[in-house]
Amino acid sequence: MLNISHNSLNKKVDLKKYKSAKAVFDIPYYKKFNKFLLAIAIIGFVILFLPWTQNITGQGQVTTLKLDQRPQSIQSQIPGRIEEWFVQEGDFVKKGDTILRISEVKSEYFDNKLAERTNQQITAKASSVDAYQSKVSALNRQVSALFNEQKLKIEQSKNKLIQAHLKVKSDSIDLEAAKTNIGIAERQFDRVQTLQNEGLKAVKDVEEKRLKLQEAQAKLIAQENKYLASKNDILNAKIELSRINAEYTDKISKAQSDIFTAQSSQFDSEAQVSKLENEYTNYKMRNDLLYVTAPQNGYINKALTGGIGVTFKEGDKLVSIMPSNYDLAVETFVRPIDLPLLHIGDKVRVQFDGWPAIVFSGWPNVSYGTYGAKIVAIENFISENGKYRILLAPDPNAEKWPEAIRIGSGAQTIALLEDVPIWFELWRQINSFPPNYYQPQTALKDKK
Repeated sequence: MLNISHNSLNKKVDLKKYKSAKAVFDIPYYKKFNKFLLAIAIIGFVILFLPWTQNITGQGQVTTLKLDQRPQSIQSQIPGRIEEWFVQEGDFVKKGDTILRISEVKSEYFDNKLAERTNQQITAKASSVDAYQSKVSALNRQVSALFNEQKLKIEQSKNKLIQAHLKVKSDSIDLEAAKTNIGIAERQFDRVQTLQNEGLKAVKDVEEKRLKLQEAQAKLIAQENKYLASKNDILNAKIELSRINAEYTDKISKAQSDIFTAQSSQFDSEAQVSKLENEYTNYKMRNDLLYVTAPQNGYINKALTGGIGVTFKEGDKLVSIMPSNYDLAVETFVRPIDLPLLHIGDKVRVQFDGWPAIVFSGWPNVSYGTYGAKIVAIENFISENGKYRILLAPDPNAEKWPEAIRIGSGAQTIALLEDVPIWFELWRQINSFPPNYYQPQTALKDKK
């Protein structure tokens, strides 16, 4: 009612006389409601001063702590064709167990005895290397024999040269003697001829002296010829010495050239042997790759390339395997604005998908169904989803994680920061401020 009339009914009629009016006006509902509101206000005011733990929430999934414990796919290092499977999906395999057998698809590897024939080639080439080594040894002995023979021949020629020099000296002495003899014969002839002219000697004596003179002249000429022949012997000895040097130098050089040729052939054969040994090892290892084996103990999850007779390229995924022994971890993602607030070793609460939980983000002590964790790694490069990846490991001082958790299941994380009053947290949320920036005690100590 608007109460715009000057003729008010409540002034003329007393409503308290009526039973229904008494039932309405006499009960003090508003007093109880006011007390309730006052109590709520007092409780709310007190709650504003209660401590609240600032936190950073994130979503991620369960993974493994170590890299070698994560699910992996098995590839083949060579292209091939699937011939036989030895496992089924869900089977447990040990490290080294054969998973499947493949065959070659390249024509150069079709020969089943390729490694054996390569080994025979290695044997033949090794024999060739031994033969060249023997040839080199024989040529070295030949060179040594030539050096010895050259030394002896040179000594022999030098002796002949010395003999020629001595003979020249001897012939020169004989030549001087012949010259002395002819001088004596000339003086005797002149003296006898003078005496014959004076009548003191007979003609016969003159003729004898003339004959001796002519004999002395003939001996002189013969001795000169002998002397010249001796000098010629010296020249011949020198020429022979030079010829011996040239001859044996040529023979030794030819033998050394044959040595170098044999050594070159030997080195070439050794290189071919090394190449064949490399090919032989590659062929043996390639034969081992025809059987795809398990890299570690685990369970066969899924055959990524199934069937018989299917061909594939090197590096194609054939089957996926999950390791049997692993350490659980959680990878979660946080916003870039929250990354400076996280540090290695910080405490985090984790809620797993499928596990009922009652979460009080500001009061972690009263949360139920969450599990303790700590930060073990922080990624330094942003992920594709625009957030930074954080790796969490179970906290050894907190409750044990459920054993039934499977890798890949979802998880929600709550990183716990410093404690602030609730009124401050409400004020921060209303103004969209980030949580207080702080440093853990360990970081402060290291900084000091």
